[in-house]
Amino acid sequence: MAYSMDLSGRVALITGASSGLGAQFARTLAGAGAAVVLASRRVDKLKQLRAQIEGEGGDAHVIELDVTDLDSIRSAVAHTETEVGSIDILVNNSGVSTTQRIQDVSESDYEYVFDTNVKGAFFVAQEVGKRMLARSQGSAPGTFTGGRIVNVASMAGLKVLPKIGVYCMSKAAVIQMTKAMAMEWGRFGINVNAICPGYIDTEINHSHWETEAGKKLVQMLPRKRVGKPEDLDALMVMLCSDQSHFINGAVIAADDGFAV
Repeated sequence: MAYSMDLSGRVALITGASSGLGAQFARTLAGAGAAVVLASRRVDKLKQLRAQIEGEGGDAHVIELDVTDLDSIRSAVAHTETEVGSIDILVNNSGVSTTQRIQDVSESDYEYVFDTNVKGAFFVAQEVGKRMLARSQGSAPGTFTGGRIVNVASMAGLKVLPKIGVYCMSKAAVIQMTKAMAMEWGRFGINVNAICPGYIDTEINHSHWETEAGKKLVQMLPRKRVGKPEDLDALMVMLCSDQSHFINGAVIAADDGFAV
């Protein structure tokens, strides 16, 4: 029996949508019928992605967003709801990292990672969540269709890796943030879940897999391969759909078994 998940009529805000997993999530949700709002600082990249999605028959919109700036967050969310409609789905995807050993981490390194990965993710989810809560509490019984927030953590939040200790710490915080939000907001029909991707081949790291260090890393992986962005498509659509109504506070590893 065929089974499909239709997101038609839903508005999805995707942060960090200018490249990598964020861009893939946007294409995927648009393909499932959602009106996608592409958010990041790199507006030129967002416009290119919008053209691609619209060329494939999707509905896409562009909004400038700096998740490290609370005024930018408030403005982006308000603009989205004014121009496109109430946000039904948030894919909280913005993230950065640095590479160095713990003893070499500077204050600026630490703040760079935590300002985006933790503080930024928290206040984006808070701003969207407050609006979802208002809709839930102001709706007639049975009319609120529910909100979906998917926080993009990492398998590095489950398994500590060398030279990216601060990144691992930040993604562990995102996992706990997800659980806290799920506990408080679940009763209002807002489901908050986290996905923890493993090593994924994107345009940012593509050349790395051909280097000696990259090949060595691949040989250490359980099935000696890296994933593709589309390997996360089904999981993302499911968590954003009505069919995920019984999934709340889940932390789902999508890492080919690396964190086991």
